[in-house]
Amino acid sequence: MSYSVGDKTPEVRVTPDKYLPHRYAGASGDFNPIHIDKEFATMVGLPNTILHGLWSLAQVQRAAIQTAGNDPTKVKTLSGQFRGMGQPEVEVVVTGEISTVEESGEAIVHLEAAQGDTRIIRNAVAIIEP
Repeated sequence: MSYSVGDKTPEVRVTPDKYLPHRYAGASGDFNPIHIDKEFATMVGLPNTILHGLWSLAQVQRAAIQTAGNDPTKVKTLSGQFRGMGQPEVEVVVTGEISTVEESGEAIVHLEAAQGDTRIIRNAVAIIEP
């Protein structure tokens, strides 16, 4: 697979339902009440329960995998910064662009996940093999 600088990644759009944090807590073992208990979340100053950051990063990974032709073995690395709180029942949109293509054909891809104007994952970078 070949890449070109400036190519956009496939856009990933997903709306987590209100029970997603509960299911993700069961899968991940992260039962922090800010994710699953609305009363607790609002008591500590949050507007509602919030999504797990790693779930949000997984959506960025989906975009990286799609960029790699749906071959997860071609995604060598992925990093990102958790910069905003994601909310259940609000659409997450992941966008990205190829910023560099190395002589080896590896692509460096910059990605971001947002809910409206709230950028929940920023400065994500994936390295994808050709």
